[in-house]
This record gives sequence, structure tokens and C-alpha cells, in this order.
Amino acid sequence: MRATTIRAAGMVILVLAALLTSTYALGRSLVPEQPHRSTGVAASVTRPHYAEQPPATDFPAPATVSPSPSEDRRQPADDGEGPYGSRISTGSSRVALTFDDGPDPQYTPQVLALLKEYGVKATFCVVGQNAQEHPDLIEAIVADGHTLCNHSWNHDIALGKRSPDAIRADLLRTSDAIRAAVPDAPIAYFRQPGGAWTPPVVSACEELGMTPLHWAVDPSDWQAPGAAKITTTVMSQTRPGSIVLMHDAGGDRSGTVEALQRLLPALLDRFQLEALPTDTT
Repeated sequence: MRATTIRAAGMVILVLAALLTSTYALGRSLVPEQPHRSTGVAASVTRPHYAEQPPATDFPAPATVSPSPSEDRRQPADDGEGPYGSRISTGSSRVALTFDDGPDPQYTPQVLALLKEYGVKATFCVVGQNAQEHPDLIEAIVADGHTLCNHSWNHDIALGKRSPDAIRADLLRTSDAIRAAVPDAPIAYFRQPGGAWTPPVVSACEELGMTPLHWAVDPSDWQAPGAAKITTTVMSQTRPGSIVLMHDAGGDRSGTVEALQRLLPALLDRFQLEALPTDTT
């Protein structure tokens, strides 16, 4: 084969390769980029995100409650009690705001400031690890006259499935971390993460002198649905005696803080707000 023929064939191959590359690039540019889907929770490598642990669904239903398969297990029973006899009412016409998963150095101070501005006392269900890491915030909660509640050591939703000794050790470790910051503060309540109550976890908290604390109103603020939806849910569902569940930690709680700015004056127009009493006897 002559050299000129070889060179000509090589030129044809190069031209074809260039055309194919250009065609591929053009095609890629015409394909729309897939949008990034936000989880609704701000990313962080320093703070735990309990919102990433949805409530378990395989816990047995309370013997006294027979919900339909489509009914949310966490909803109050008709007899005024929550799962396994847990508390869902203040027992009076007053309403109790409760805040779970803290303390958090970013959001707990904002919640405390708003509560102080409106003269409202609330109940804080704190996680043992966070209490250990932020004892100053535990001190601030107590100094402002709020009630403390044990919320397990590390927000273990499966805690109720563990052995009685493991459950008791978890609750004691959490209470010890709280009392390391505020030695004389009473811890009158325990709230099971995810509301995943079982008889062993109820027995353990009661044996340690704590009342199992559930809720009546849940705006699902842990899913970060936005301030408007949180506000609407709380205002539409709250009744005299309601215990309202919200969160001051465990993820992006800016929506909860914004909702609280609207909720406090609106709730005070309709109800008296109180911290749950520490004397539960």
C-alpha cells in the first residue's frame, strides 16, 4: 500500500473520531441535569441527626389499645392515656410545650430566649450524650425554671427491646449526665425515643421514679416541614391539657424556632402554658 493511501486513511479515521466526539458532547449538553434533592436536614459532621432515625414500626401494640392497621400507633388512646399508660395530658386545662433531643448549642439557646421573652416555662427531654457535652445548657434550662426529662443516652429507638438491665443502665447513665450539670434538679419524666414504648422500658422508668411521658400533638417538626406547617398543625390540634411535641436538636431546627415565634403569642391568647410539674406523686 502506498504511503499516500495510508496517510489518507489515517486522516479519514481522525476526522470520523472528531465528529463522533463532537456529537457525544452535543448530546450530553442537551440532557438536563438532574436536580439535587434536599433531605430537609442540614448536614453536619459534629452533631447527631436523630431525625434520620424514624420511629420503629415493629413494636407490639399496647394491650389496652387496638388501633386499626392504618392508625398511627403513637396517637393517644381513647381513654386519655398514651401507649402503655404513658402520659399525654397535663391533667388540667393548661398546655405543656416539650422539646426533645437537646441540648444543642445552636438551637437550644434560641428556644430558651423565646420562652423567656414570653414568660413561658416548658419541659426539655434531653439526650444523655448532649447533656454530657453541654452541661452549661442544662444549667441554663434549669436556671430558667424549666422541667427536665430523661430522653435516653443516645436516642436509641430500639431501647425498649433491650434487656431490663440494659434499659436501666441507659436511663441511669443519662440521669447521671444530667445531674453532673445540675446535681439537685429533679428528673421526673422519661420519654422513649420515637414513642416506641414497650412494657420493659415503662417498668424501668417507673422503677427509677420517672413518669413515662408521651404527647398529644406532634407537628413532625423533626422532618423540617417548614415553620408554616409546624404552626398550623400545633394551632389546629392543641386542646386544653395537650402535651405538644417539638425538637430543639437532632437536625436543622430553624423551622421550629421560626414557628415558635408565631406559636407563643398565639397559644398564649388561647391557653395557659406550663412546664410539667416535677412533683408527680
